[in-house]
Amino acid sequence: MIDEFAKDNLLGRLRRDREALLWKLDGLSEYDARRPLTATGTNLLGLVKHVACVEARYFGEVFERPSPEPLPRWQDHDGGDLWATEDEKRDQIIGFYRRTWEHSDATINELPLDAPGRVPWWPEPYSSTNLFAVMVHVLGETNRHAGHADILREGVDGRTGMRPEHETQIDAEARAAYCAKIEQAARSAAPVKAENAAPAGPSSSAASAPSGPRTPHPLS
Repeated sequence: MIDEFAKDNLLGRLRRDREALLWKLDGLSEYDARRPLTATGTNLLGLVKHVACVEARYFGEVFERPSPEPLPRWQDHDGGDLWATEDEKRDQIIGFYRRTWEHSDATINELPLDAPGRVPWWPEPYSSTNLFAVMVHVLGETNRHAGHADILREGVDGRTGMRPEHETQIDAEARAAYCAKIEQAARSAAPVKAENAAPAGPSSSAASAPSGPRTPHPLS
């Protein structure tokens, strides 16, 4: 009984975070969905592609249930799953992610939580694991990158939230006042010379994000 409760709870949260991550692409132009938004090149569509590849591997080859999707060997990882080429369509990446969900859910539903698995890219003695540990790991990975996506999307156009139904209309004036209050508290707690102070938080318009290529780095 407790195993089924744990599995249902973990899977429910994983499904929630999958949808939250995908929602961060909603309404974006092709450029904004793909462009680097941090100094290390992190981008929204790349996060989706990366998490899809992560999930495909963990609920696939780890349990000898290889994903039907073509994946490069894990030994050949070169950071290519962290961004989308000009030839990769957004719908292709989203479709890949959704098909991966189906394959993952089938693995989760058909195996018990203590089903053994092996993660060859984990160091010994941790490579031998089970479904429960992998579910926790993939949930953490998905949640982490959904959080990255939330911050990135806020920087693009100010939109925030976990689900469409929870999104509220942006009140630029209230946001500016809130950031000013936090800035004042920070300055009061740690006085700095004016020329060294960081600029106050975002203004009434969404914070601008860096553009141009950056060197990608592995996120997990």
